[in-house]
Amino acid sequence: MSDRQGSLLGGALLITGSCVGAGMLGLPILTGLAGFVPAFLMFCIAWLFMTCTAFLLIEVNSWFVRPVNLLTMIEHALGSFGKRVCWVVYVFLFYALLVAYISASGNLCTSFFAGVFDVKLPMWVGNVVLVSLFGFVVYQGTRAVDLWNRALMIGKILCFLALVVLGVQQVQVKLLTHVDMKVSLFSLPILLISFGYHNMIPSLMTYMHGDVKRVRKAILLGSLLAFFLYFVWEFLVLGIVPIEGTHGLIASYLQDMEGAQALARFVTSPWLGICAQGLAFFAILTSFLAQALSLVHFLGDGLGLTQQKKEHVHLCVLVLLPPLLLSWIYPKLFFGALNFAGGICAIVLFGVLPVLAVWIGRYRKQEQSSYRLLGGRGVLLGILTFGLFVFSFEFLVMSGVLSLTKQL
Repeated sequence: MSDRQGSLLGGALLITGSCVGAGMLGLPILTGLAGFVPAFLMFCIAWLFMTCTAFLLIEVNSWFVRPVNLLTMIEHALGSFGKRVCWVVYVFLFYALLVAYISASGNLCTSFFAGVFDVKLPMWVGNVVLVSLFGFVVYQGTRAVDLWNRALMIGKILCFLALVVLGVQQVQVKLLTHVDMKVSLFSLPILLISFGYHNMIPSLMTYMHGDVKRVRKAILLGSLLAFFLYFVWEFLVLGIVPIEGTHGLIASYLQDMEGAQALARFVTSPWLGICAQGLAFFAILTSFLAQALSLVHFLGDGLGLTQQKKEHVHLCVLVLLPPLLLSWIYPKLFFGALNFAGGICAIVLFGVLPVLAVWIGRYRKQEQSSYRLLGGRGVLLGILTFGLFVFSFEFLVMSGVLSLTKQL
């Protein structure tokens, strides 16, 4: 296969890049409450589920001979109602992610100034700084976001590598033996959104000229690389930060603090703390820029606006102002927003809709495709049942029937 049909490594890195962002900062807190071994089990379940639904989207995409987007794929199988559901959930997903990133920036800014300058700033200061400075970068357009993202990605990679080298020496194996299975299910929503690369599949199919085999390999390689990075990050944080204590995992969850902040409080090396905070800073910014620009383009396309060298000012305001206000009014929304994004939005968009689309395409419309996920109706029902279970579980959590706080 010619390289001009898309590099396998390049495609895999696109998948990894879509997965690994600011969401990984919350993983050690929500998954670590159950313990390292239960967390690994939940990681495997989430990865398997999201990989299966990704392969279902490949099947749907292979029905078309031209490049299509997610909305077109869902509309073809589920009609205009399915398209409207997809449209609304897609917007809510990106808004929820932006709320999470803006909320985390406020926490990070407060912790930084308190630790370095012994000055306690209100959380909204960090929120406003992030949206003002990097919202302007989004307004400058794709080229500006691309250049900033490259520099920030270098910083994120360097901080992560330094964390691994410096942090592995401080891991305490006894901390990894904690097990509390009753809270393990609460980690599924954030795990699902952490493997939520499905919106990249149409682009990947185009990039590889419809070569389904190479696309599947890229998804497997990219998602497994993300899995490995998450595993290393999980190992470091859970091996250094205890469950209980003033700044332990439970306290960090109750204070809406992500993994890097928790780690920085327990390391003996000041450089390790700086690297942890640096990783959080770069992860939040790269995710914020990518998601904000994507939502601007999505809304612009949906509203029929022509693209310009710079983005439309009113679209940037429409994308950034609502999540800024939400994070301002409700400052502790990092975990709540991520759980809503994963347990409600991502499970519908990347879990339920692909199953329904394949079912109708296979058994009603008799669509012919070059690839089918093995297993037939039984596998589709199993995937759909799991997706609806996670959706129902998160709905009960949001309604207050189930509470992680009460379990701790």
